[in-house]
Amino acid sequence: MGFIILLVVVGIIIIWLVSLYNRLVSLRNRRENAFADIDVQLRQRHDLVPQLVETVKGYAGHERELLTKITEARSVAMAAKTIDDKIAAEQNLTAALQGLKVQVEAYPDLKANQNFLHLQEELSDIENKLAASRRFFNSATTEYNNAVETFPSNLIANNFGFKREVMFDLGTEGRKAFEEPPAIKF
Repeated sequence: MGFIILLVVVGIIIIWLVSLYNRLVSLRNRRENAFADIDVQLRQRHDLVPQLVETVKGYAGHERELLTKITEARSVAMAAKTIDDKIAAEQNLTAALQGLKVQVEAYPDLKANQNFLHLQEELSDIENKLAASRRFFNSATTEYNNAVETFPSNLIANNFGFKREVMFDLGTEGRKAFEEPPAIKF
């Protein structure tokens, strides 16, 4: 009788450990799936950037340094392979695009150009979709990180190579841009 009770207790513990492991795998996969959604939006963004740059070149030819910075940031972002590399590269591209938004204010003809307005609307739409995808990704990452770091699942995580993952945030430059109040001009 004691042997049967021992087997039942060991069986329950094994089932419990397997369920913890499976939960960690599920959370990791959910995070990766969430990043795949971001990746789709990033590809659309990357496709729009050259069109936007070409449109701006026609009006702001002397802003070559800014346009070159955007093009280089896009190239780096497209070449990034890992999630961490993509996050860092996208932070740089976002900062470069913020610089473009500031420069556009100096060109009233550009702001009225239909092609530019259309591209700007598309980029704005993609940025909104990216923001929603980032929120979902960060939520999935938080849930995953909580599971990796809290007891008792951290015992399984440590033994099977699950580790804390980074969030997709604005980065230092992006945060600075959003902390400044918008300039209102009449």
